[in-house]
Amino acid sequence: MRFRYIKGRKLLAAIGILCVFALTACGNENTADNPVTVEDAHPTEAVVTPEPTEAITEEVDPNALEPGQMRSYLSGLPVDEKIGNRRPIAIMLNNLEAAQPMSGISYADVVYEYVVEGAITRLMGLFENYDDLDKIGSVRSCREYFVYTALEFDAIYMHFGQAAYAVELLGQDYVDNLNGLGEAGDTCFYRTSDRQAPHNVYTSAKGIEAGIKKLGYREDHYDGYKGKFKFCDLNKVITNDGGIDAKHIEPKYRINKPWFDYNEATGKYDRYQYDGPQIDDLTGEQISFDNVIIQYNKWIQLDEKDYLAFDCHSGGLIQYFTKGKMVVGMWQRDINEENFDLSAIRYYDMDGNEIEINNGKTFICVVQDTEMDNVVIE
Repeated sequence: MRFRYIKGRKLLAAIGILCVFALTACGNENTADNPVTVEDAHPTEAVVTPEPTEAITEEVDPNALEPGQMRSYLSGLPVDEKIGNRRPIAIMLNNLEAAQPMSGISYADVVYEYVVEGAITRLMGLFENYDDLDKIGSVRSCREYFVYTALEFDAIYMHFGQAAYAVELLGQDYVDNLNGLGEAGDTCFYRTSDRQAPHNVYTSAKGIEAGIKKLGYREDHYDGYKGKFKFCDLNKVITNDGGIDAKHIEPKYRINKPWFDYNEATGKYDRYQYDGPQIDDLTGEQISFDNVIIQYNKWIQLDEKDYLAFDCHSGGLIQYFTKGKMVVGMWQRDINEENFDLSAIRYYDMDGNEIEINNGKTFICVVQDTEMDNVVIE
């Protein structure tokens, strides 16, 4: 209902008219016992206050993506469906000092480091978007435990040769591998003249694609593939609140002596080894990671030549580092009744809840469980 308001002289005239009307209407009833009041001269209507209504808020999906995109199984970040749905390539990378700097390692979304014989380490990079790369490596030979790790990601495993202990596993029909000493070797790999063998073997996007087609491997993830990591929502940041300060990490590998330093400016861990920054030769930049995980595995020495085996199935402890903080947890391989080897290792807090990690790149150091007390965290 609307109210009309009258101002100035028009208001006085209106009041006068109302008074005359009231006196005429009331006649002799307007006595001292029944006077005309100001309220009689100014009739009003009750103001109706509208009922408060709840604000209608539209729920926004924190993980909404552009058409044609999906979240990467390796990084959790938005990628084209063509990239995200295809199987990644798990490439064995030479980590000897003579092979530094590596080429293309900064394009890997996940990197693993294991000890091999002689206390040296070897890296395995998992690549999903390598289309523009013409030089990745140098590439070295297989160890059995790297194969078990590659299987967690439904990856195609890429290596140049292998230890005798890995031959049986590589021959299984569920292990798709591109071997430099195998049928697709000349198709996938090439050698450069700038380094001496065995540090001069490389691969490329063109070689990878040609090798996959030559051997007829499945190119996309199988139906129902769920990935390995539990990434947080895209609008969220894991800070490890309540965790231990961890600005400096030393896994205590004995030969390359790597470490990670937390970079406050970028919110990432910068990687170092051999007394300096670890650089990608293709970019000239230091490699860095949003997440660092130390995974402790049981192990044995296989022979007098110091070949090792790691238990990649039974579970153990982990330390998860992000944003300068560390929390302790456990790793456990999923139960897969059809084939245990095809299951993924997942990470849990000490209450048994799966750990959410930040979106981005992840470096996983697999450390012998007997070396746990030697790891430095500051």
